[in-house]
Amino acid sequence: MADQHDLQALVARQHVIETIDELFMATDRKDWAGVRAVLAPKVQFDMSSAGGGPAAEKTGQEIAAGWEQGLAAIEAVHHQAGNYRVDVGRDRAEASCYGIAYHYLPKRSGRNTRVFVGSYDFELENTAGKWRITAFRYNLKFIDGNRELEKPDEAEG
Repeated sequence: MADQHDLQALVARQHVIETIDELFMATDRKDWAGVRAVLAPKVQFDMSSAGGGPAAEKTGQEIAAGWEQGLAAIEAVHHQAGNYRVDVGRDRAEASCYGIAYHYLPKRSGRNTRVFVGSYDFELENTAGKWRITAFRYNLKFIDGNRELEKPDEAEG
């Protein structure tokens, strides 16, 4: 039979996963206020494996604004995550997961998608009962599809 501590850890683990999932789903909806809501005021942010510049401390506003600008031309974004590993402490957690991100933009050439495959490492902090992401690192395994999705096809000129 599980004791109270086991149940609290299980609930905290679920809240951590829901926070990460909300980051992905808010990004897919292009809900930048939703993205900011799950990010801590300062985030150790590292997208260098996907060409996102060097790792740096950024605000949630800076991250959301960068994604808003970078995804503006993309018609649809879809993240799928799984294989979560979560280690929860009292007010801090470390989590990792696999992730696939699809970017879709209709093209005359039919080269409509770009797919990023990799994993994520997160650190989160629980403040006033709310988990927020304090560190975010993306580990790109590979990119497939149209790497220049935003650029016009030669036929579209």
